[in-house]
Amino acid sequence: MAEAADFKGMSASPARRWLRRTASVIAGAPLVAGLLWGPAAPSASAAGGTESATGSRTVDVSLDTLTPPVPGKSDTLMISGTVYNKGKQTVTDAQVDLRVGPSLSGRTAIDRAAERTGYVPGPDPSPVGGKYVIKIPQLASHISRDFTLSIPISELELDEDGGVYQLSVSLSGQTPGEPFKQVLGIERTFLPWQPEATEKKTQFTYLWPLISSTHLTSETGSDEQQTPVFEDEALAAELAPGGRLEQLVSLGNSLPVTWVVDPDLLATVDAMTRSYRVKNGTTTVAGKNQAVAKRWLSAVEAAVQGRKVIALPFADPDLASLAHRGKNVSGSLSHLQPATVVAGTTVETILHVTPSVDFAWPVNGAIDSSIVDVGTSAGAHKVIARSDSLRDDLSYTPTSARPIGGGTTAVVADARLSTAFQGDMLQTGESTLAVQEFLAQTLALTRQDPDNQRSIVVAPQRMPTASQAQTMARALHALDSQRWTQPLDLVAAADAKPDADANTRMPSSSRYPKQLRQQELPVQAFRDIWNTQNILDNFKVILTAEDRVVTPFGRAIDREMSTSWRGHAAAGQQYRSGVRTYLQSLTEEVQLIEKSPVTLSGRSATIPVTVQNKLVQGIDHLVLRLRSDNPTRLGLDDDKAIVEQPIKVEGGHSQSVKFAAAANANGPVQMTAQLYTDDGKPYGKPMEFSVKVSEITPTVMLVIAGGVLLLVLAGVRMYSQRKRAAARDAAAEHAETSEKSQNAEDSEGSVGDIDSPDPAQASDPAPDTGPESGDPSGTGEKVDR
Repeated sequence: MAEAADFKGMSASPARRWLRRTASVIAGAPLVAGLLWGPAAPSASAAGGTESATGSRTVDVSLDTLTPPVPGKSDTLMISGTVYNKGKQTVTDAQVDLRVGPSLSGRTAIDRAAERTGYVPGPDPSPVGGKYVIKIPQLASHISRDFTLSIPISELELDEDGGVYQLSVSLSGQTPGEPFKQVLGIERTFLPWQPEATEKKTQFTYLWPLISSTHLTSETGSDEQQTPVFEDEALAAELAPGGRLEQLVSLGNSLPVTWVVDPDLLATVDAMTRSYRVKNGTTTVAGKNQAVAKRWLSAVEAAVQGRKVIALPFADPDLASLAHRGKNVSGSLSHLQPATVVAGTTVETILHVTPSVDFAWPVNGAIDSSIVDVGTSAGAHKVIARSDSLRDDLSYTPTSARPIGGGTTAVVADARLSTAFQGDMLQTGESTLAVQEFLAQTLALTRQDPDNQRSIVVAPQRMPTASQAQTMARALHALDSQRWTQPLDLVAAADAKPDADANTRMPSSSRYPKQLRQQELPVQAFRDIWNTQNILDNFKVILTAEDRVVTPFGRAIDREMSTSWRGHAAAGQQYRSGVRTYLQSLTEEVQLIEKSPVTLSGRSATIPVTVQNKLVQGIDHLVLRLRSDNPTRLGLDDDKAIVEQPIKVEGGHSQSVKFAAAANANGPVQMTAQLYTDDGKPYGKPMEFSVKVSEITPTVMLVIAGGVLLLVLAGVRMYSQRKRAAARDAAAEHAETSEKSQNAEDSEGSVGDIDSPDPAQASDPAPDTGPESGDPSGTGEKVDR
């Protein structure tokens, strides 16, 4: 059976593991070389787990610490842990023993040993005995006890040539139901033993990922700096001391690892170092974690100096989803090349190092020919795969690098080592077992073919928890002595001489893991992305400062394809909808103002249409087109059905555009106004309104002219009558005056003649109205709205 193809990983009964973790939680601090007798109250759930509490599973044995993990000749091995009686009867005459079995012959033997749970006579060796035994007179039901065993390595009689040994701690005793000595519980781990450095060490590459989920929205402020808006402050918790990302940086700083970075994470944290906003219901509040972001970025920059940094395409796109579901949706693959370009510039700008952008990393290293094609379509020439995807039928683990055609190199990470720390590493017992098995596998790998130096790559989970990162760091520090491994960066590992016997045949798409396929982004996700990109393409052409829109939305579209949405389908759909809705709302800030029905009186007029721009930047390269549905009744610009005018509006302003119209007949006419981009694509919704034409006919003009003539004649007649009346009044007044004068002369004597007033000198009263003009009215009459 092939070593590399026989991967099963470390497994154990879930109930057993859970009970052991419970016992670890309620255990007190261990005593060196003795036993702490104070009882600890077990949890109710642990007390109830008695369905398998028989035989060698009566007592749960957990190992909390094993130091040193890779002992030397003069070291003393220290093992601490807990025993917990999960049975219903008291265990009496008990003792804790250390057992060291023979050297295991290969990686498959380690897998099988890790799978065993109960005691098996023969495969499980005899106890060391002697003074390295801890006596327990009795262990009551549902009671736990801590222990610590201490033994010099020299007492274990290990082979001088080294090897991987199974190491067990067991509890033997008897119960009232079975009153004879027997093994009631056992826990196994591994002891990697290499007293002298191997002649040829395995070149060892460990990837250290700095990747997170999406936290930035597509929204930005209208200020000059375009203040970013975050979904929440969850990222700050990861960056703060003790947080997941803070632990990855502080631990990785002292490890010989290759950093694998999602540039989106760096860009997001960089945005946090300045003013930013956080969503809070329907509004936003000011973000307050600038100091945390600055400290983390500074720590990352210091940690990566002089190291190899691999930059994934921006936002870590899901290559398998693109290959299996997205590539048939127009434009989906076109995002990879820009995402790769942005990745390099982002890392270089923020961390001041030049990254390699030549690697594609599909989820879990699972590949087929379509995934490789998509992964390399943006210019990458190396694909990080995993050995449970590209399997070998060899008795040893081959070098990771191997050519797979088309100038592409598959860097095949070891599946056992890459999945070693995916479990719950919060409990010290689980963490210790994982570290020891990891170290045992690395030594067994080196000893497979000691004369053939190989290059091995480990690609762990994309987003390790803080406890997983701490466990990984413990395991890597245990290799610091470099007795059988030596560090190598990923770029050098990809260039290593490939093994001629290694498998280079690409697996078919049908072999892609079902569980991973079920987590892929749906086809609808890529249709949504296409729709958003189409809206953006139509919008940007009218903007005078398109970078303010293209950059944030372009990066948001990259995030819509992120690997981090796997297992979070609803959240991914919500994010995509939010981006599209917000972009659509921005496009609607440029619109036509609705018009009420218009009445047109006269043969000609101008029809105004208003364009409103609520954006903070100006718009250009737009055309406003007005169409008359009945140009024979109401024509535009010399009886045309359609006319258009260019539009340019400053930010926050409106512009009214006037179109000349000419009426030929009475009646309503439907009009349609529509904005278009320079390339003829409609922009926004059309605006429809009606125009009622009321033309003035010749008959009406004759009637009006006759009325005017009558008014003029009436005015003349009135004037003549008033003039004659005034003359009569003047003559009467003159006669009366003459008569009085004559009487005076007659009575007082004659004094001379007095001239009579000349009728022609009398002043005529002014008319109260003037004559009206009979000229026709001018053009350009107002249009009622």
